[in-house]
Amino acid sequence: MQQSDTNRQSRRAVLRNAAMTVPLLSAPAWAQEKQSAAAKSEAKPGGYVYAYVGSYTTPKRNGRGDGINVYRMDLQTGAWSHLQHLGNLVNPSFVILSKDQRFLYSVHGDEAYATSFAVDQKTGFLTPMNQGKTGGENGVRQQIDASGKFMVVANYAAGTVAVLPVKADGSLGDYIQLAELKGEPGPHRVEQSSSHPHDIAFDPSGRFVAVPDKGLDRVFVFHFDAASGKLTPTQQGSVVARAGSAPRHIAFHPKLPYAWVINEINSSVTTYHWDAASGALKPIQILPSLPPDFTGNSTGAEILVSGSGRFVYCSNRGHDSVAAFAVDPQTGLLKSIGWTPSQGKSPRFIGLDPSQRFLCATNEQGDNVVTLRADAATGRLTATGQIVHTGSPVTIAFRR
Repeated sequence: MQQSDTNRQSRRAVLRNAAMTVPLLSAPAWAQEKQSAAAKSEAKPGGYVYAYVGSYTTPKRNGRGDGINVYRMDLQTGAWSHLQHLGNLVNPSFVILSKDQRFLYSVHGDEAYATSFAVDQKTGFLTPMNQGKTGGENGVRQQIDASGKFMVVANYAAGTVAVLPVKADGSLGDYIQLAELKGEPGPHRVEQSSSHPHDIAFDPSGRFVAVPDKGLDRVFVFHFDAASGKLTPTQQGSVVARAGSAPRHIAFHPKLPYAWVINEINSSVTTYHWDAASGALKPIQILPSLPPDFTGNSTGAEILVSGSGRFVYCSNRGHDSVAAFAVDPQTGLLKSIGWTPSQGKSPRFIGLDPSQRFLCATNEQGDNVVTLRADAATGRLTATGQIVHTGSPVTIAFRR
């Protein structure tokens, strides 16, 4: 354990020192390790999007990844071309883009900081900028507020939610608030020993932040002050989930008053009515995320709502599938459409590209990213044959 801690501190110091010595827009040698020939060709206008893939890199996380990889995805075929690799990063697992898409931010599994990167507007390449302290280990999700001035981070291991300032140049400041999550742990002795916030999601108005807590079987909701970045509990504070369900991630309907939560341990999806005035959640339905004839072990991972708001998708690790549901616009209730194989082991993340034509799944234990075609009329998913092989992929951030 001492040797592991020493190695981790050493890696952290190397990254921190490298970031501090790099000019804002001047890429260091290690950030230019791999830039493929595809990077030299010009993209057809409107024909491509960029995809930034984070990964797990350390033995503790069973990581086989090598940092952050940048790709270009063809919106006609779903094919991916590799552009850039950034190495010497410790578990840059969850990645997101700023609202203006000029910057990318990563949190780091088992670490207590977040990293900012500048995005080259012509090539899509990344240049490391700086790091900001998150005040707790194992950041597992982060979101930028509508103003672009604050980043909110879920600290899984610490049971806290951090608010970091985002400076005018896109770099990060150290955390300015840590909100603690309190409650009784769920019944699972291993996975629910304490608070484990696993997601951060702003509601469509940007006035509230929802935080599913896997460890406490609750979904917390905070008021968000856009001027100061301060989080304050709502009057409801939190909504209690089914014991042992382990709420993991949440997705809001873009216009209607509904939200959906994927529950990790019992592989279910809960539908909530969302009161946008008070920031209160009311459960109205719970469905399994697995088919009725599956009797093996599986856990729920990711959930998302299509841009149209007509469909909800979630991923199952163990069944290794993407479940699709149709949304009743009158009630918000879900109806199963079916399940599509993720074509890899343990789909930790699923995301729709900006055109909504393709749904991509990161199979963390299968070491690949698979692209599925999404039918805008029916919500059904079909294989494209497009598979990218990369170690321990965790999330994807898409840029137009």
